[in-house]
Amino acid sequence: MKATHVQSIKTLMSLLLIMMMAVLAACGANGDANSNADKEQTEQGSTSEPSATPSEEPSAAGETVYPLTITDETGTELTLEKAPTAIVTLVPSETETIYAIGGGAYVVGVDEWSNYPEEAAAVQKIGDMTTNIEAVTALNPDLILASSSMNTDAIAKLRELNLNVYASNPKTYDEVVAKVEELGKIMNMQAGAEEVANRMREVRESVEAAVKDAPKKKVYLEFSPGWTVGSGEFLDELLTIAGGTNISAAQSGWFEVNGEEVITQNPEIIIYPDMGEEKSSIVAAIEARPGWETIDAVQNEKLFAVTNDPLVRVGPRLADGLLELAKAIHPELVK
Repeated sequence: MKATHVQSIKTLMSLLLIMMMAVLAACGANGDANSNADKEQTEQGSTSEPSATPSEEPSAAGETVYPLTITDETGTELTLEKAPTAIVTLVPSETETIYAIGGGAYVVGVDEWSNYPEEAAAVQKIGDMTTNIEAVTALNPDLILASSSMNTDAIAKLRELNLNVYASNPKTYDEVVAKVEELGKIMNMQAGAEEVANRMREVRESVEAAVKDAPKKKVYLEFSPGWTVGSGEFLDELLTIAGGTNISAAQSGWFEVNGEEVITQNPEIIIYPDMGEEKSSIVAAIEARPGWETIDAVQNEKLFAVTNDPLVRVGPRLADGLLELAKAIHPELVK
């Protein structure tokens, strides 16, 4: 089987996960957006270590006081007696976040799609879309990080075994930043988390400042063949922050493309993910759709591929995805 075909299959599986997230009301295998900033965050944060001994009083540096009681997205309360030192992540976004804040040394299990950072490839795999419960329990984790929308069944089973599961489901850019900071508190790695969070805030502020006076451009997103995304999802918000108007925003969540409606809306720009294919299946479908040759974006050849993973994972690299969207929509303003 050709490598590009394998790459395409993996990315399509990741996009199916996104659609599951929408259906449940709530990640791709294209790791080419490994920016220098991401690497620096990982390297700089890697010196932080969680405190293995509960503190009685917070230090001047704002260290976490254990036992720590927190409530996750599902409304479940859990108490950590000390900083976690054996962590299992069930989705790529949580893997990326914990590594970015400096906790990679404590990750003992990850899902099959966790391909970033490179160090995650050497970690024990605990399943893909279906979590291998036995594999997770065998690792004896003191904390499991999950998506409340994508890991529903696994969360229930793991909690029945009295394991600590912290589930999140950020739906906006700011909620992703807040999750980074919360994990920093949980891990007693506030400095690493704040560095990541500040960088994410700085990227957003930079993009907003660059496009604030620019006219909004009409944009059509197709992040899975035949599917687009509307309001209520972080991709829609990112597009808006980047200075675009999502022509599909009248409908919420992920849904199948209405070809006639796209023609009527007549987007100036079409954005799709780079799936590592020799010829994009999305572009091929667009070229074959009746009437789409009249769309401004098609006529003016304004179809842009963007790196997939940073834009479909609610982790630190969402900032890189935002930058790439902004460069595609307003290349004259965002460099």
